[in-house]
Amino acid sequence: MNIAVIAPGEIPVPPRVGGSVEHCITEITKRLSASNRVTVYSRRSAGYPASSRQGALSHVRVPGGGAGRYLGHVLGRMAGRRFDWIQIDNRPSYVPRVRSRFPGTRIAVFLHSTTFISPPRTTLTQAARQLAAADLVVANSKSLAAQIRSLFPGVRHKVKHTPLGVDVSQYKLPSASQRAAARREFGVSGSFSVLFAGRLIPKKGVPVLIRAMKLVRRSVPQAKLLVAGGAGNASYVRGLKQMAARYGVPARFAGYMSRKRMPRLYWAGDCFVCPSQGHEAFGLVNVEAMASGTPCVASANGGIREIVRHGTTGRLVARYRSPEAFAEQIQIVARDAKGSAAMAIRAREDVVRRFGWSSTAARLAGLYRQYRKRRN
Repeated sequence: MNIAVIAPGEIPVPPRVGGSVEHCITEITKRLSASNRVTVYSRRSAGYPASSRQGALSHVRVPGGGAGRYLGHVLGRMAGRRFDWIQIDNRPSYVPRVRSRFPGTRIAVFLHSTTFISPPRTTLTQAARQLAAADLVVANSKSLAAQIRSLFPGVRHKVKHTPLGVDVSQYKLPSASQRAAARREFGVSGSFSVLFAGRLIPKKGVPVLIRAMKLVRRSVPQAKLLVAGGAGNASYVRGLKQMAARYGVPARFAGYMSRKRMPRLYWAGDCFVCPSQGHEAFGLVNVEAMASGTPCVASANGGIREIVRHGTTGRLVARYRSPEAFAEQIQIVARDAKGSAAMAIRAREDVVRRFGWSSTAARLAGLYRQYRKRRN
């Protein structure tokens, strides 16, 4: 198949900083191009060539300047080319213009959240019209797919899902020396290190985790909190630091973490906690932690429930607004070192079996082959 992938356009592909959607595009297209021709259209950025090609994977980078101008540049570069599929990542608003230029080409929208199909970004009426112009709507989890079907019953027959993945050669079990070095690097040697990784925004639940840590330290006095992640709001991060100090919770805020350092970050943790308070479409950090052999405690919320199997590959917190509920599960991980280590091994095996990027690309290609001859 010949597949075009249109990135959102705010940041380049591959992303230099952040960019979870762009990271997914990078990893999926790398594998998708093993048996298909793939062209990725993204924003031009200093240090990246305007175009490049490696095997069957091509990158075309165009000027930004706002969504409308960016998409115009993309369509200009696509003119005269024929594709079996055009995949638009997380920007359903692009579909009508792409459809007008390519009326006979199959179009898929790959959604990573409901952000761009619901208020305040758009109205449900507008989003319904945009999704109706696509042939396929791909969600990154069953949970997100169910939300989309509920919001837009008129396109429910077009909605499918394929889970995201992780590079299991990069996120892997550490040796004893690698683990010790990582713990020194992040300043948690000699402690029971409880790790959070993610954006520092309210819905990610760090305040709940800080309150839980105060309770954990009653029975695990060596417990220390390690927080990694960037934030657009410096005052919010300041508030988290003040809260940790007020609750007597030793905490290190490591700031933004490059993808290169992420595996070592997970190795530094004795327990990874994902206390999300809002719906998580997928929850990729849980997959990364599990692949790295770090026991995982997470909110029983959205797509996370499709990743973590309670008591088998991690621990799920049903009452995820409760610090006490999180504290209980963290304490179980701390008390039962042998059981937690066995759970971490099972989690790694499960990730390798279900969540490699190659599996994601294969599922996506399978959907495209299945729907290649259909027009809805």
